[in-house]
Amino acid sequence: MKTKELTCIGCPMGCVLTVQINQGKVQSVHGNSCPNGDRYARQEVCAPARILTTTVPLAGDDNHLMLSVKTRNPIPKNKIFACIQELKKVQVKAPVHVGDLVLKNVANTGVDVVSTQNIG
Repeated sequence: MKTKELTCIGCPMGCVLTVQINQGKVQSVHGNSCPNGDRYARQEVCAPARILTTTVPLAGDDNHLMLSVKTRNPIPKNKIFACIQELKKVQVKAPVHVGDLVLKNVANTGVDVVSTQNIG
């Protein structure tokens, strides 16, 4: 049996969680003060995922303005660098609005990248 300690980010409490893992499966979660902690611990141990936020350049912009973007949903943590590599090749043409599609199915994750700001 393996023990892993995590700090929960499921709510503002920041509970310290103790997770018991046996053969890659969560056996128990202790230390959470709400149900979010249990869900967070199981997700984090079995299939960690994150929302990726970054910027991409605006096409043809001499001022080197960047557009803020994010993945619409969490992506597998081990795919973050592949997503960043794909986004390095992207340039967006203004006008752009919050929620506009920037890149579909980034790094074959099934998740789209969208704009988080309005430009032009």
